[in-house]
Amino acid sequence: MADEIKPADVQAAAEPATEVAPVEAAAPAVVEEIKDVRAIVPGMVVRVHQKIKETTPKGDERERIQIFEGTIIAKKGQDAASATITVRKIASGVGVERIFPLKLPTIAKIEVVKELRVRRAKLYFLRDTKKKLKEKKTRTKA
Repeated sequence: MADEIKPADVQAAAEPATEVAPVEAAAPAVVEEIKDVRAIVPGMVVRVHQKIKETTPKGDERERIQIFEGTIIAKKGQDAASATITVRKIASGVGVERIFPLKLPTIAKIEVVKELRVRRAKLYFLRDTKKKLKEKKTRTKA
């Protein structure tokens, strides 16, 4: 029982890992974190950071962050309590979709990698075709 990991210990152990910011700063993609649920729309390429609890062979519980990066093909639920997003990615030539409730306590954060230009609310046609979406043009104020 002395080997139990308390939430404060997990957070204290995770803090030194977050200090390694130069690795993220070297990434070429501009990534922004989403604070407002209403800002999430289909056509965004996002990284969903989800906390996963694992049990080691010794019986210890450890927590890690698993990242799922893909395109949002659907958003359902108007109120923030029941809103979900469907994220799709291609892994080893196979399409993988996951449905994330936005109020899931295990979701650490959602980062926007880029926005794609879409004209529909549901992008289910991406399941059938090999069609690639074009990136949304960003307007710069001069």
